[in-house]
Amino acid sequence: MSGFVEKPEAPQVPGLVHLHTGKVRELYRNDAGDLVMVATDRISAYDWVLPTEIPDKGRVLTRLSQWWFDRLTDLVPNHVLSTELPAGAPADWAGRTLVCKSLRMIPVEAVARGYLTGSGLTEYNATRTVCGLALPEGLSDGSELPAPIFTPATKADVGDHDENVPYEEVARRIGAEPAALLRQLTLAVYGRARDIARERGIVLADTKFEFGYDDAGRLVLADEVLTPDSSRFWPVDQWQPGRAQPSYDKQYVRDWLTSPASGWDRKSEQPPPPLPAEIVAATRAKYLEAYELLTGETWS
Repeated sequence: MSGFVEKPEAPQVPGLVHLHTGKVRELYRNDAGDLVMVATDRISAYDWVLPTEIPDKGRVLTRLSQWWFDRLTDLVPNHVLSTELPAGAPADWAGRTLVCKSLRMIPVEAVARGYLTGSGLTEYNATRTVCGLALPEGLSDGSELPAPIFTPATKADVGDHDENVPYEEVARRIGAEPAALLRQLTLAVYGRARDIARERGIVLADTKFEFGYDDAGRLVLADEVLTPDSSRFWPVDQWQPGRAQPSYDKQYVRDWLTSPASGWDRKSEQPPPPLPAEIVAATRAKYLEAYELLTGETWS
């Protein structure tokens, strides 16, 4: 059992039809048929959407995604049409809202890994593979892989867990040519982002993308991209294989939830507790630090 600890009620806005409440985003459709995507300050961990929000998180995700989209347009088009606030929208949507193309989404999380950790490490320790791809002996938590790998996952509903799947399963589901293009674009975008991040003192360990088809049949990058929610960011100067790495992402929240301090048993069916104020403040600081390091801009 998992999902929302406290299910939010989405604001109703004249001229917008509410479509979906996701872990982090509220999705609407406007009169023109475009999607209006609003990033909230919600945070999820271990398939639960927590009861405590992280101030400014929605604005960080939106602004950082836009920064990355601008640096990837020569590799792949993206779904953003406008950052203008829809008429009648709540004032607190400012800076958290994107008007986007409606796409036919591919039902696969396009995951790229350059380093071994997380679910990839768990599979490697059991089988010496990740998503069926054989890896060398001797790797440990945080090891850099010989080359980045494409490790897709099935997209899960809120409260369910994404499942890693072999590439052959993706080809079976969406077709051989689309699967090959998905892999090619995922690794190209990861490679570009990895190099940009490293220049700014950040290891981009892994990340996940979502793609969809537009009306012209083009594969388009959608949702958010290369944020602390969808990526693992580690400080270059503290990277040390063989241990859990310090991070600029929500791993900090995961670590607190599984520590004795939280009093929560992940294996139980009980929802996780609220986050203490100091964990909220420290998590917010990590998101802002990632934004500032990557963009070179001071958060305001």
